[in-house]
Amino acid sequence: MEYLIHEPTVKTEKKKALILMHGVGSNDKDLFSLVDYLPKDYYVICPQGHFAMGGGRYAWYNVDFSTGKPVYNIQQEKESRELIRQFVGEMKAKYHLDEVYLGGFSQGGIMSYTVGLSDPKLVKGIIILSSRILEEVKPVLVKQAPELQVFVSHGTADGTLGIHYAREAKEFLEGMHVQLSYHEYGMGHQINQQVLEDLNKWLAAQQ
Repeated sequence: MEYLIHEPTVKTEKKKALILMHGVGSNDKDLFSLVDYLPKDYYVICPQGHFAMGGGRYAWYNVDFSTGKPVYNIQQEKESRELIRQFVGEMKAKYHLDEVYLGGFSQGGIMSYTVGLSDPKLVKGIIILSSRILEEVKPVLVKQAPELQVFVSHGTADGTLGIHYAREAKEFLEGMHVQLSYHEYGMGHQINQQVLEDLNKWLAAQQ
């Protein structure tokens, strides 16, 4: 899988990484542009979606909106899920990482939910930015993940993935007994300065 990487400028005893995945129709440069706003003691690794949409746009799986209701390609989602799981393992081995936080925006967050909640020992935590848990993947998720750290941010004015998706996920996550940090903001389908500040505080508290 293609990816961009920014190495930490502050060295610490533990080697830690943020693996951040873009939303549908974007690419690896999207969340990589946030490097200056993320902790200096982390590797920041941004992989690119496996499925090309043309014009430098990529997805983790294709979504068909022709019926008025989104229908996602379940085979592509499964394929990306396995590729991401392998990618995390490869990054751990290549950069000798002690802790990995897997995260993403929108579709990248959907993949983070699925990988993190189906294999919670793979990562220290997941970072979910304006996203949702797919109903179709719930059968493969573990029943409980009490050690998994989870950061969730969502805009109350999100017109792409409504706030109800975040609130439903919150209830589901509480049932799994994860270590949850849940945040709502008066914003749309986006990442704003307050999200980044809260994310940085959350990561600092993980020491």
